[in-house]
Amino acid sequence: MLSTLHIQNYAIIDDLQIDFSNGLNIITGETGAGKSIVMGALNLILGQRADSSALQQKDKKCIVEGSFTIAKNKNVSEFFLHNDLDNEHEILIRREIAANGKSRSFINDTPVNLSQLKELAVLLVDLHQQFDTLELNSENFQREVLDAFAGNGSLVQQLKEQFEQYSRTKRELELLQAQQNAANKELDYNRFLFDELEELSLKENELENLDAELKLLSNAENVKQQLSAVYFELKDSEQPVVQQLKSLQNKMKSLQEYHPDIEGLSKRLQIAAIELQDVADELERIDDSVSFDPQRIEWINERISAGYKLLKKHNAHSTAELLMIQEALQQKLDAVLNISTAIEKLEKETTQLYQQCLVIAEKISANREGQLKTLSDKVNKLLVQVGMPNARLKVELNEIPLTNTGINEVEFLFDANKSGRFEPVSKVASGGELSRLMLSIKSLVAKKLELPTLIFDEIDTGISGEAAKQVGIIMKDLSAAHQLIAITHQPQIAARAKAHYFVYKEIKGDKIATSVRLLNNDERITAIAKMLSGEKPTAAALENAREMVSN
Repeated sequence: MLSTLHIQNYAIIDDLQIDFSNGLNIITGETGAGKSIVMGALNLILGQRADSSALQQKDKKCIVEGSFTIAKNKNVSEFFLHNDLDNEHEILIRREIAANGKSRSFINDTPVNLSQLKELAVLLVDLHQQFDTLELNSENFQREVLDAFAGNGSLVQQLKEQFEQYSRTKRELELLQAQQNAANKELDYNRFLFDELEELSLKENELENLDAELKLLSNAENVKQQLSAVYFELKDSEQPVVQQLKSLQNKMKSLQEYHPDIEGLSKRLQIAAIELQDVADELERIDDSVSFDPQRIEWINERISAGYKLLKKHNAHSTAELLMIQEALQQKLDAVLNISTAIEKLEKETTQLYQQCLVIAEKISANREGQLKTLSDKVNKLLVQVGMPNARLKVELNEIPLTNTGINEVEFLFDANKSGRFEPVSKVASGGELSRLMLSIKSLVAKKLELPTLIFDEIDTGISGEAAKQVGIIMKDLSAAHQLIAITHQPQIAARAKAHYFVYKEIKGDKIATSVRLLNNDERITAIAKMLSGEKPTAAALENAREMVSN
């Protein structure tokens, strides 16, 4: 419940605190006294946008605080847990507006953003203002009323969670299908390019190696001639270089005893001779391996030609680049196959999730169907009580494709005069009828749900007399289990108050300010008598007011 509302520097309110009771709290006052200003301040802590023009003193900030006492409430506890806030038995919501229009919001002195404030406010306060009867035309509101009556709360939450999972999986499926469609447009071309490369089956550095081999084969005769000449000089000439080195090394060896450095030089000559002998043997091997092979040259030319063609086609410069392109094409082809596998898996998963959603939705639909008549009958009974004996509400259920709220569209139809013609409420109900219809519906729903504090801002517009009396009875009955705060101009409703607050203007210094005071029993009687007969109530009006309060 809202236990305390504290307002500073807002409009014509200087500093005001209201302590509310846990039952039916009635606020009355003359037109223009500031009742709507109080509600405007309350709206600030419920998340309404701030405006610096509301500041009374431009050099001071505006502060509105609401203190809420909360019993065990699962939704509120989940909010605090989800937003990592300390959950306490008493919740303090504060809104500050600076002179530049910037505002700050706090929950238990912890800064929060406006969306968090609104999210919590919905869990704490149900604010019904004079023009909120338009909500009756909302399909969402109508569906929520029927679901509350049918006890569908947990099923609807379960469906929303399951439907979100289904929607997420469906979006993934659609994304993959789009990717597959895009990939399929290039699939044939990519496969053609890959097959060309795979058919050539290049090895690492193959084109570069073949180029070198072709150069060698094309010059085989000259190469062999030069190799033979070098080999001949090293080993087969009349004075082979290798043999001369061996002879020179032997001469050096005979001189070793005469100088210490000669032994080292002799060994170096020996090593050089061995190295030249090895070079000669290697030259002979190469010479034997080189031969002019026209068939090999033709084969290499064809392979190099095919390779160069692909190099030009892919704007590549080496065998390594062609192999990288082949690998990339392979990955693209594999990706199409992988997407197909993933799509097949997601299609099965999506179908399964859809069926699971449908099962829950059908349960919800059955529960709704079972409560259509009960809801209509109970609302119609209350409509008789509030002075609309000829009015009838009919609730219809129409089947629609599956959404996160089920497979039904709920529609409230209204007949104000037993005409037998039911139309959407917005077309046939007057303002006063809408107000009484909304009150009747909310009083029923409040008993089904853990509704927060209910605030009615002039819901009695367009009614009077017996109808107002019955509205007062309904609100009094509703306040037995819920805190109600209501602004009213009807004495029949004001007389039902557990706590009656009077809003008035007074002069403070050189300024006019709005004030609120809690009336005692005698003051209540006087205030209600004025509501009955005017500023100077007659004795009959006072007696009538006294009787209304005592009853």
